[in-house]
Amino acid sequence: MPTEKASEDSAGILLVDDMEDNLTALEAVLRSLNEPLVRARSGEEAMKALLERRFAVVLLDIRMPGMDGFETAAHIKRLDRTKDVPIVFLTGSDAEAGYAFRGYATGAADYLTKPFDPWVLRAKVTVFLDLYRKSRRLERLREGLAELEERLSADEPPDPAELRRRVRELQRWAAGGQAP
Repeated sequence: MPTEKASEDSAGILLVDDMEDNLTALEAVLRSLNEPLVRARSGEEAMKALLERRFAVVLLDIRMPGMDGFETAAHIKRLDRTKDVPIVFLTGSDAEAGYAFRGYATGAADYLTKPFDPWVLRAKVTVFLDLYRKSRRLERLREGLAELEERLSADEPPDPAELRRRVRELQRWAAGGQAP
């Protein structure tokens, strides 16, 4: 499993499948993205992982013993902490006719059948990683602006040179530089 990046923009990819071979295949396809790949062999394990860390995307098998993929997705979408995490359902090509509709109705961002095209899966996951990073960047920019606003509303007037420096830092960072 890839090592976790030190960057706050590092995003985990949660792989949920009860079949070891499927998890190994997913890891082989996604390893080149250099993001942490976290395995879960059940819906219960997936929920635990989601409560322990942030993920950019969940790749979720539908057919699993115990809590199936649909039930797991419903739990993911109910929690404030995880409701915005995109879910891509993965299921065998012999899936029932209504699975895709049911997956989207449960809140899935996408639905793929196995065997899947590795290039397509990697491209889709890359999009979710980029969205995650941009969301995190906006979140931190909002926090930085709130901090500046707090300083401005303080009883003691802030040092104008320090404020200008901080604004330039935030502007550089918003344009893609290092986080302040």
